[in-house]
Amino acid sequence: MGSIKKVRTVCRGCHGGCGVIASVKDGKVVKIEGDPSSPISHGTMCSKGLAITQIAYHPDRILYPMKKVSGKWERTSWDEALDIITNKFKKVIEEYGPESLFIGQGTGRDYESYFSRFGNLLGTPNVLTAGHMCYLSRIGASLITCGRFPVCDYAGEPKLIVLWGVNPLWSNPDEYKGVSFWRAYKKGAKLIVIDPRKNFYTKRADIWLQLRPGTDAALALGFFNVIIEEGLYDRDFVANYIHGWDAFSDRVRKDYPLNKVQEITWVDKDIIREAARMYATTKPAGIHWGVPTEQNINCTDFTRTAVGLMAATSNLDAPGGNVFYVPPPVRTVSQFSCHEALTPEQKKKRLGGEQYKLGARMTFITPRVAWDAIITGKPYPLKAGIFVGTNPLITEANANYIHKALTKLEFFAVADFFMTPTAELADIFLPAGTWLEQNHMAENWKFHGYVLARQKVVEIGECWQDHKIFLELGKRMGQQWWPTVEDAIEWLLEPTGVTWEEFKEKGYLKGDMEYYKYRKKGFSTPTKKVELYSTVLESWGRDPLPKYTEIPESPVSRPDLAERYPYILNAGLRTPMFFHSENRQVPWLREMKPDPIVEINPDTAKKHGIRESDWVWIESPRGRVRQRARLNDGIDPRVVVAEHGWWFPEIKDEGHGWDIANINILTDDSHESMDPVMGATNLRVLLCNIYRCEEIEGVNHE
Repeated sequence: MGSIKKVRTVCRGCHGGCGVIASVKDGKVVKIEGDPSSPISHGTMCSKGLAITQIAYHPDRILYPMKKVSGKWERTSWDEALDIITNKFKKVIEEYGPESLFIGQGTGRDYESYFSRFGNLLGTPNVLTAGHMCYLSRIGASLITCGRFPVCDYAGEPKLIVLWGVNPLWSNPDEYKGVSFWRAYKKGAKLIVIDPRKNFYTKRADIWLQLRPGTDAALALGFFNVIIEEGLYDRDFVANYIHGWDAFSDRVRKDYPLNKVQEITWVDKDIIREAARMYATTKPAGIHWGVPTEQNINCTDFTRTAVGLMAATSNLDAPGGNVFYVPPPVRTVSQFSCHEALTPEQKKKRLGGEQYKLGARMTFITPRVAWDAIITGKPYPLKAGIFVGTNPLITEANANYIHKALTKLEFFAVADFFMTPTAELADIFLPAGTWLEQNHMAENWKFHGYVLARQKVVEIGECWQDHKIFLELGKRMGQQWWPTVEDAIEWLLEPTGVTWEEFKEKGYLKGDMEYYKYRKKGFSTPTKKVELYSTVLESWGRDPLPKYTEIPESPVSRPDLAERYPYILNAGLRTPMFFHSENRQVPWLREMKPDPIVEINPDTAKKHGIRESDWVWIESPRGRVRQRARLNDGIDPRVVVAEHGWWFPEIKDEGHGWDIANINILTDDSHESMDPVMGATNLRVLLCNIYRCEEIEGVNHE
């Protein structure tokens, strides 16, 4: 029997960053534990990270490349699989041009720079990511407002935290880990929670604002109404560092009095006033906001207004407020991605680029324009592509339309761990390595001031880390890449003078933080100020001032539709076990959450004869799915809250039950429902009806 070797690495079971110590015996990981020396997670880990061995060694995991022959999967070699993809891609480029290829990713496995480099060198402007309605949309709106992405400075010990549509202890997204929030809260920070649903945080909050789903932008403008009316803003900052204050103030006073904001949001005006006062007068204060604010038509306007709140109260780039962390001096994702390789001519061909200009500026397309191009061939056809680390049939809006598009593609490949519903429709399957099987400089795309050393712990089967897949596929396409992934890491580290071997030993590099950077050089916007009046949007012929737009499918905008679908569906409920559509086959995690859940107010349930744990149909104008009822008096009777990401790996047919409980069969990706400059889809807020599944339909209620 061999001895146990301990390897220090970094998790990527969700958005990543948590330090890990992996114990390896006889070439197999036998134990996972948190690394107390991690500056990000301080030894903590979540259920997803701790379950990595059940993912990596799962009997259903695909450990070698596969190709589809006469509709059946067959094992093949890496050489053959990559050659098939290369030949198909070259054929499409020759016949239609590189724009008829697409590359798609989900929330990613820290390969974003490789993904972008491959696409840019390929010559396609058609890049699909989750970014159109998750994180990148937040960054894009922040860039045109204040020039960088502001992050809640938990290290600066805020005296007040505003949790706006976020669950930091469960979802741990992006720059944040739940432990940072919890430490600040336990030190005595006041807490304002903005959420349609009563939860762990609302019970601990000083103020809870239970808003109507999708009305965050109106609530933020209501905060501003109080701050302007009562003079609670920093006059010096406003005078010297905000562009468009007078025009913005006029709009807020005229269009968003608290009576109107109360009517829009369902939040009592006195509670709005109390919360706005607390935020404006408690220093320092940080806003920590999440994806629900991005997943509707108000995506850009909410972010711009939230950044404005930080700025007007002098909490922007101030200790304990929302800050611009300084990265270590490594080469950036942008440098690695070779954006200059995509010619102006090709950029003009970006699908939806003229309509969704802010999304195009962030170098992605909203997925609907891709599905349209596949199905209609207009403005030109998409013929082939590759999906890496994504399962759009489950995770993107309007799933039936996506299924129609994917089955019409001439060719596409998928890189993943398991044969998902999306992967089943592909022609080539590439077995990707988990975070235990990677060497990488992790977190280089985040705005928290760190880069982290993720080092390979084991090799499993013939799996390759995604970075190597892009590197080797790129070489076959005639692109310029490094000989190995490790050589690429050395190039990224070169400005620091630290080698890959030294970096692995150190574990992380941290930038030297400096606050109030705007006092020296202003903000990185055209006016060098925080632009509440956006010169960029104005140049595009768009409204330069933030506003609230009523959700296109709501009881207010569609009273006719609300007669048949009387409830607001708030989709996307998070759980600590799953990462979007991942982990449904993991025993530890599935045992804790065996079924999809829809939360219903008890009064609403009684009206429909629904009891706890009943199977319930949820129906929208686009279809219906079923989930198990959980009665929750902490949501408004006019709202139902459903989980997303559900499919059933235990169903062994080709679809794996993709259409049984998949809430994205109900969601809408029509252009009318999207954020008009970003292309963010309306995943969270739409109209639905509910009713109990009857025994005659073959549904087991036990």
